[in-house]
Amino acid sequence: MVAIGTQKLTLADYLADDDGSEQPHELVDGQRVPMPPESDINQRIASLLFAFFLQQGIPFYRLRIGTEIVVLGSSATARLPDLLVLSEELALALEGASRSTVMMEMPPPLLVVEVVSPGQENRDYRYKRSEYAARGIAEYWIVDPMQQCLTLLEWVDGLYEEQCYTGDRPIVSPQLGELTISAAQILAGR
Repeated sequence: MVAIGTQKLTLADYLADDDGSEQPHELVDGQRVPMPPESDINQRIASLLFAFFLQQGIPFYRLRIGTEIVVLGSSATARLPDLLVLSEELALALEGASRSTVMMEMPPPLLVVEVVSPGQENRDYRYKRSEYAARGIAEYWIVDPMQQCLTLLEWVDGLYEEQCYTGDRPIVSPQLGELTISAAQILAGR
């Protein structure tokens, strides 16, 4: 086992390493970073979106909570988004895998959802935004309960274009079409 914190892990080290902890973590620039427990509202928002996407006809096997995604960084980086919507091709690529990790050679997810935790704004708005852009993820949602905004980022000509949803206006997803749910419903987590 590589000494965490003193030596940078490679992606292979990270994937092979089991620190014995039940606590989730991300690999950020070669360092194992423990993830704090999610707040109740963050859990409710992720669960609400999972259930909503099921109701919209997205098959359960294309929806993932707890699946990592390897992204480009200055060193090895693997993120743990709150929710992923997979393409059929990516769902097939993950089928039977020993670890639920979207590797670089796999197609990117159709949609990544991150729910912002207090004190973690830079992680979701800045770092993950550039990492998901470099990975070519077509759509990235930043759901921010503190700012009461759902920022929808759409990959267009090599850059993310963003739109902030607030209130009762239905979300229009480039990947999923016009949805029957609003930012207010999502942010309320019910």
